[in-house]
Amino acid sequence: MTLQFEQAQRIKNLPPYLFARIEKLVAEKKAAGVDIISLGIGDPDMPTPEHIIEELQKQAAVPVNHQYPSSVGMLSFRQAVADWYRKRSGVELDPATEVVSLIGSKEGIAHISWCYLNPGDTVLVPDPGYPVYSGGAILAGAEPYYMPLTAENKFLPDLNAIPAEVARKAKMMFINYPNNPTGAVAGEEFYLAVIDFAKEYNILVCHDAAYCDMAFDGYKPPSFLQFPGAKDVGIEFLSVSKTYNMTGWRIGWAAGHPGVVDALGRLKSNIDSGQFQAIQYAAMKGLTGPQDSVERMQKVYRERRDILVDALNSMGWQLEKPKATFYVWAPVPAGYTSASFAEMVLDKCGVIITPGNGYGENGEGFFRIALTVEKDRMMEALDRMKKNIGTVKF
Repeated sequence: MTLQFEQAQRIKNLPPYLFARIEKLVAEKKAAGVDIISLGIGDPDMPTPEHIIEELQKQAAVPVNHQYPSSVGMLSFRQAVADWYRKRSGVELDPATEVVSLIGSKEGIAHISWCYLNPGDTVLVPDPGYPVYSGGAILAGAEPYYMPLTAENKFLPDLNAIPAEVARKAKMMFINYPNNPTGAVAGEEFYLAVIDFAKEYNILVCHDAAYCDMAFDGYKPPSFLQFPGAKDVGIEFLSVSKTYNMTGWRIGWAAGHPGVVDALGRLKSNIDSGQFQAIQYAAMKGLTGPQDSVERMQKVYRERRDILVDALNSMGWQLEKPKATFYVWAPVPAGYTSASFAEMVLDKCGVIITPGNGYGENGEGFFRIALTVEKDRMMEALDRMKKNIGTVKF
């Protein structure tokens, strides 16, 4: 007899996987021989630059790199991160105390809640937003307070709309610009307001800057850390995943407030043994080496963005071209929910899009398309949508 074990309450508290039905439909379509084009996954389709791969191959042959690494990362890796910040954003960081390596930024985003949130604590979370913000908090026993991101407010949280009693209880706030899933960007006025808000209510700010190099038309997203007072109230999470097409390599960092960096490092020392040193060396080669691959990647995504937005607008949408990320966030037509529209597009067109409600209650009424598919396949997907859906109304 197979024993049944009761799951911990923290696992029971996690929300259900909202894409399960679409995954089932995708499997059915593929089994029926339908050619499926996925515009739903935010995973770069372009290769990792060759000089980074060569560095991994070189360092993998060095015996010492196969021993346990430091859980907080090699100092040389953290120095490369600090140098990259200085060159890119004019931010000065002490690599020994203000940078900690991560096994991908997702790991740190989940674990930071374990460092600062106790059961029953409040954390401010953007909605729609990356599910790991709330997931990590829920696993820590905390209660997310969702900050609506609306088109009317350019998908920025309205700090003035947060009740004072909630702000006083809150211990942490997650923000993310350029934003997934909306593609929105934030500027100096917003970041300074966040810093003032955090100081007023003693809130730790965690900024996810994963898409800081996914920018177009001359726009350069700022680092949260470049604004006065940012390091007093928070940290920034980043990785090489999107910038250098290294999502599967799992290497990133958190930088900023030294006390927060130390806490995250102490947690990691108890639950993991750090990232393989050869991967750290390869990431260093990306950060310190030629950046022409980043420029080429930006041109590819910009071309895809233009093709996608122009095609959707020809069908009845009225979208502006996002300045950053490789996502396009669009409203669903009249008569549909996020999920029903995604299911219809899959059924009629064999095209996968991501329903907005998968990113939170305020994502309902929207869908997300990723630019991470080659141009010809994207154009084919859009042609299918034009042919089988036609002009839409809102």
